[in-house]
Amino acid sequence: MSTHARAHHGPTSWGDAASATLHCLTGCAIGEVAGMVIGTAFGLRTGSVVVLSVVLAFATGYALTVRSVRAAGLALGAALGVAFAADTVSILVMEVIDNGAMVLVPGAMDAGLGTVLFWVSLAGSLALAFVVTVPVNRWLMSRGRGHAVVHAMH
Repeated sequence: MSTHARAHHGPTSWGDAASATLHCLTGCAIGEVAGMVIGTAFGLRTGSVVVLSVVLAFATGYALTVRSVRAAGLALGAALGVAFAADTVSILVMEVIDNGAMVLVPGAMDAGLGTVLFWVSLAGSLALAFVVTVPVNRWLMSRGRGHAVVHAMH
């Protein structure tokens, strides 16, 4: 852990945790929505849609963090390491919650892209993932982990 991250070890505000989670949600949502749309448009089975969504959510989530820390001057290898350390738990929690919610809403995965059920379920699942992940990120950040690693770069 860097000296700067260690200096911020301790209580983290709910606002900081919400801000970090919103950043994570942005990356996750891009991949999640793309995966759901692509999978649904191609008529993939539910399991395949979920796998595609999760893979794309991790890819876009990590990519946004890599982009921001590269802009702060980190080399690509170091930026990838920071992204993995900062985002893995947050993305994992979000993906379990939002994909779980989508699967549990009756008919949502089979509703089709032109239905209100699909889009409301997807929006609701992402909102739920945000609410559940904020305290996770607050806990991680209070211990100098998760998004605290990224904040040490700024």
